[in-house]
Amino acid sequence: MEKTGLVIIGHGSKLPHNKENLEKLAAILRKRSKFAIVEISFLVRNKPTIPEAIESLVKQGVKKIVLIPAFLALGVHTTQEIPEMIVLKGEEPQLKAQGVEIIYGEPLGADERIAEIIEEKALRAIGQKENEHSTVGDTRTLVASSKMYETSMTIVRKALGDTLEKAPKSHAAIIERVVHTTADPEFAKLIFINEKAVEAGIAAIKAGSIVITDVRMVKAGINEARLKRFGGRIITYMDDERAITLADQESITKSAAAMRLAVSEGVNDSIILIGNAPTAAFELAKFVLRGLAKPALIIATPVGYVGAAESKEEIVKLPIPFITVKGRKGGSTIAVAIFNALLGMAETETKTPPP
Repeated sequence: MEKTGLVIIGHGSKLPHNKENLEKLAAILRKRSKFAIVEISFLVRNKPTIPEAIESLVKQGVKKIVLIPAFLALGVHTTQEIPEMIVLKGEEPQLKAQGVEIIYGEPLGADERIAEIIEEKALRAIGQKENEHSTVGDTRTLVASSKMYETSMTIVRKALGDTLEKAPKSHAAIIERVVHTTADPEFAKLIFINEKAVEAGIAAIKAGSIVITDVRMVKAGINEARLKRFGGRIITYMDDERAITLADQESITKSAAAMRLAVSEGVNDSIILIGNAPTAAFELAKFVLRGLAKPALIIATPVGYVGAAESKEEIVKLPIPFITVKGRKGGSTIAVAIFNALLGMAETETKTPPP
């Protein structure tokens, strides 16, 4: 499907969750690589609109565009309003002249896979592990996945050798998790873990502290269901209209504005994950030094050639427990790997099994 693009159509909402969920679905579909390009669009309120998404794909050279409404059933939206928008107000003949084919698919419907998701969430809600009711095929998949993970970790531990043996056990768990995530043993030398960081992070998770992330990608990488068992929740301010307005008014980056907004609403005793944005790290360091922010733990792994290394150096100077990565290397996946290692340790201490 080299020239085929997929557009997922959502309803749209004033709240950010609708758009966030659609973006997550699009990211999953991109990884599956069945379509050359995967975009999202909305019927109302959010951007891009359906015509805007179609136009974007055409500009990217897509010759066949499939649109799927992320709705459960046929209704006014799916049978009237969306088809009217797809027509592009008379521009459809022009698209056909360019060799672009528009295909409109069915809504999600009553699918067995959706029923499985509902069942899974219901089991989680009552505190029951889904795999207790898995089919034989699901069980085999879980076993195979577990074996693959253990094989990978065995390779990682063998490659790191003395590095893990010399590190404190709790530090070793973080180091091997990061190396496993990146497939890069060099990170074992780059990770900088403050002596109080692991203890502070585990304590904060067990206390149900909020987790604040600089970008959605970091938030998406954390299993929020596991965190909620401790009473915690994840917040990111990147899509908050107040942050967007503040960034425009103060001529600062949206990441810096989001961090400023987070501090204004309270970050004391929280865990702050900065996986992407150096400006967020600089902004946080400024507020900590002023005594206006006192998080329980800072995980800072911004990546890049401009400001990343310098911003992490500022975090290291703070009187706050931290975990970071030296130099320009880093990224959201590393921040997630570090946090998930801490979450796993917190679950082990409390004997809380992950879902």
